[in-house]
Amino acid sequence: MTGETHQDELEDSKMPLIDHLIELRNRLMWSVGAILIAFLLCYAVSDRIYNFLVQPLADLLAGQGRRMIYTGLTEAFFTYVKVAFWAGCFISFPIIASQIWMFVAPGLYKHERRAFLPFLVATPVMFLTGAGIVYYFIFPMAWRFFLGFEFHPGGDGNALPIEFEARVGEYLHLVMSLIFAFGIAFQLPVLLTLLVRVGIISTDALASKRRYAIVGAFVAAAILTPPDVISQVSLAVPLIGLYEIAIIIGRRIEKARAKAETE
Repeated sequence: MTGETHQDELEDSKMPLIDHLIELRNRLMWSVGAILIAFLLCYAVSDRIYNFLVQPLADLLAGQGRRMIYTGLTEAFFTYVKVAFWAGCFISFPIIASQIWMFVAPGLYKHERRAFLPFLVATPVMFLTGAGIVYYFIFPMAWRFFLGFEFHPGGDGNALPIEFEARVGEYLHLVMSLIFAFGIAFQLPVLLTLLVRVGIISTDALASKRRYAIVGAFVAAAILTPPDVISQVSLAVPLIGLYEIAIIIGRRIEKARAKAETE
């Protein structure tokens, strides 16, 4: 009876190939339109977005009369464009995700829709969590570490000082890259739990590979973060914790699945 119900669901969701292509085109148009509108809105306030992204460094250099520089004539303009596009993608993501969901959902069983919907909601939440951690905790520690390499010779020595003058393009590229990297890294429990939910991997397999996951977390942290121990540990430790959380959630999913199969 259950098989017939699933078959009926698929029959109801079937549509000709041309209709699928039209549907895909419409979803893409809505997504591109959302990005474009969000980009234009963000460009109108790109100076405020810039101020937000540079604030962790500005707090450390407050009262020192420091400045940001740009060495190419078009560098500042394209930096604002990149910042606006980056922020526009952030803002428009819920619309893009909803369009993807509306395109994929008709081809899924009802129980599959119920299974995937929580992961769709968890994805932006975990991304924002990772972005918040790197902005509010990692940036201040990392920037303080790197500013420690400035050199101001005392006395009448002939040594030249080493003073930090950030290029606006390089700084914002680093900031946006790290925020994106941390946001993607925090998708780990969402991905692992989804794999357990669809039966591709088991929690026993995850638990048995724990030692490799720990090494992988530190390797990923070394690649994604600036080359200082504080930043790397600050990413590696949460990744290990998220791995363990994925195992705990996955075991609950497996127990619920086993209980449903016995009933």
